[in-house]
Amino acid sequence: MCKLYHADRIIAVATAAIRNAGNGAELTRLVQRETGISLHIITGNTEAYISYLGVINTLPYHSGIIFDLGGGSTELILFRDRKILESVSVPIGAVNTTALFNTRNTVSSSVYGELSFFLRTRLAEYPWLKQPKLPLIGVGGTARTIGKMHQRATKYPTTKIHNYKLTVQAFRGIFNRLKGSTLEERKKISGLSSDRADIIFAGAAIINALFEVTGSKQLITSGCGLREGLFFDYYSKERNIPLIADDILARSTENILNLYTPDVTHSQHVTELALQMFDSWKQLHGLGKSCRRLLKTAALLHDIGITINFYSHARHSAYMIQNAKLFGLTHKEQLLASAVAGWHNGVSKSYFSRDPLYMTMLTENNWQSVSRLALLLALAESLDYTQTGILSVDKAGLDKTGAYLTLHADGSPHIEMHQIKTHLKWFNKAMGVPLTITLTEPAQ
Repeated sequence: MCKLYHADRIIAVATAAIRNAGNGAELTRLVQRETGISLHIITGNTEAYISYLGVINTLPYHSGIIFDLGGGSTELILFRDRKILESVSVPIGAVNTTALFNTRNTVSSSVYGELSFFLRTRLAEYPWLKQPKLPLIGVGGTARTIGKMHQRATKYPTTKIHNYKLTVQAFRGIFNRLKGSTLEERKKISGLSSDRADIIFAGAAIINALFEVTGSKQLITSGCGLREGLFFDYYSKERNIPLIADDILARSTENILNLYTPDVTHSQHVTELALQMFDSWKQLHGLGKSCRRLLKTAALLHDIGITINFYSHARHSAYMIQNAKLFGLTHKEQLLASAVAGWHNGVSKSYFSRDPLYMTMLTENNWQSVSRLALLLALAESLDYTQTGILSVDKAGLDKTGAYLTLHADGSPHIEMHQIKTHLKWFNKAMGVPLTITLTEPAQ
């Protein structure tokens, strides 16, 4: 794969399996000789820190307990205010615990009792794990599988696993099902791959013990961990940027913007115009800070669909935003942002009605919010229709006659003024008042 994509830099690390193997160093020499790849065996503490980097740069939580549950070890990290307070690598994982207690198939009550006592005893060595108010954030195949199983059981309308949440009660329902099943029965559970059916119980038992020891009430699954942490470590040094992003949504949005947008300046100008109108008409639209964030994201990325097709780029932008690596949004928020971008050329609910994801997750109130945000984006897009930046918002607000928008022109905005007037009916319908538009300086 690296040769196929002409990778100019390969960063490869080995974790518990090779770290604990008697011939691990010999293996790394063989890898170097056969492939040219330098395989670095990292310590448990280093593994914990790198996993933390992968999580903290992709999930919007300021405090929590991260567990990176692998085959031969589990890394535990306590963080508050996005800073590590404690971390440890414990040599218990899904594979070695399965082997130690022989839990591949049916688990007897006596074996489960021994396993549970063993896990709680090991975890009790770290009293800082007692954090009942903090969520557990799971990294690794076991945590992702638990999330997938819950999604299938509840008919969750998307397969996104990053930032998927389930309660301790929901987890225990899955765990109790696993506890009473045979290997063959596990292989038939939706969301559980057959090649993980033999080690899933031990892995789930570790998560169950973590719930008991921490007192936590929620599990959040992360699709990012060690691999992403290695990337962020490398990227921050190469670009001389902070190792931990101040705003993960802003950074990931900027990344997608630069990757796909043909005219970044236009997108940024449209965003400024849209946010200015949002702030000026707060009393009119009644939307809060979370919606402002969604508008900003949608506005910055509203043109990325041009990469696929110019004439239908709005719907392509919606699809791309829906599936983009946007960090800091819930699944529903990302869907809302994609719908706002999808409507920036006008309301067309028929397009989204063909996608059960939108119709399942979004309520009628959500659609009303989308319509108002999309309207602001459409107005802003109209104000820079020629992508020349000649119009700016001088003032916006409300008076006795309705809403008003006063514009300043640095050129001849005939096309922009024609375009914005096409949205006046939409404005009246969505906002409930008419919009009056004036220019402080008439076109020369």
